[in-house]
Parts: sequence; structure tokens; C-alpha cells
Amino acid sequence: MTEEINKCIEVLENGGLILYPTDTVWGIGCDATNKEAVQKVLKLKQRDDSKTLICLVANDAMLEKHVEKVPDLAYDLIDLATKPTTIIYDKPRGVAENLIASDNTLAIRVASDKFCQYLIGKFKKPIVSTSANISGMNTPKSFQNIDKAILSGVDYVVNLHREKQNSSASSIIRLSNDNTVKIIRE
Repeated sequence: MTEEINKCIEVLENGGLILYPTDTVWGIGCDATNKEAVQKVLKLKQRDDSKTLICLVANDAMLEKHVEKVPDLAYDLIDLATKPTTIIYDKPRGVAENLIASDNTLAIRVASDKFCQYLIGKFKKPIVSTSANISGMNTPKSFQNIDKAILSGVDYVVNLHREKQNSSASSIIRLSNDNTVKIIRE
């Protein structure tokens, strides 16, 4: 696993794209602080700039570094969730501006997968995580279902967990600083 993490970090540091197993589905990732890298992800996915991407962090400390104020309720949601849960936060900071939605929010998930935690922890920056498909196409449930255009469009494909069948995408919850909670995807 260490060798795979080191290869990913080398690609991420150079503004490249990785294809990697996450705590949900296979994802396309890049340095979430690099505007050009984020643009490459949008181009590869053929995705409209107005559609936002999810960002993964390694732990609560990294989350707090990239959100102006993490509502207390967020920690309960993260701790009590029975499946990976992405939370949309107000006022993100320290990430590429083209990652932030027009309403000044950002979807962030604290990774629960060991590979992702180690990778992001060693990289010391958030990583974009978006499903490994062309926008509008079905999300692949396994590595074998990933479109050839995605496989050839990234700079590195992680050689781990390729046999694993992925269950589903994460839950998405919008959590405003005024404590308004809205379920976006269960």
C-alpha cells in the first residue's frame, strides 16, 4: 500500500489525476487546492463547471482547516453515520476556487477507508473525489465497469482493490451554519 500511496502523491503533487478506490465507489482524484487539476477532472468527466465535486479529507483536523466553522452537529453526523456521509459546508477555505459552489459551499467527506485516510494524511491536503464516469453516465459499480476514456484520461490508476464490488455513493447532507439540515441524497 505504501508504494501505491507514494505513486499517487507524486502524481497529485504534479497536478495530475489519479483513479483510486474510495470508501464508496472508484473515484477520479486530484489535489483539491490546485485549480488546473480540478479543471482537468471537469474536462475528463465532460462536466459542466457549475456542477460541484466532492472533496475528501483525512480527519476532523483537516476538515476544520478547510471550513470556516464546522457546525457541532457535523461531528455527530460523521460519528453516527452507518455509511459514508458527505456534508455540504458553508464557507470553505484553502481549496481551489473552481471547487467552491456559487453559493460558497463545498461538499466534504471525512474518509473512512484506510487507503484514502493514509493517502490524504500523507499528502497533507484534501483530494477531489468524483465518481469514475463521464457526466450523465452510470456510476461504475466495479473497476471492470470503468469507461476506457476515464482509464486513459488519468495519470495513474491505483493497483489495489480492483476486484471489490462497490456498494453505492455516499449520503449527502447540506448542513448550514444556521443549523438547517437538508438531505440531498440518502
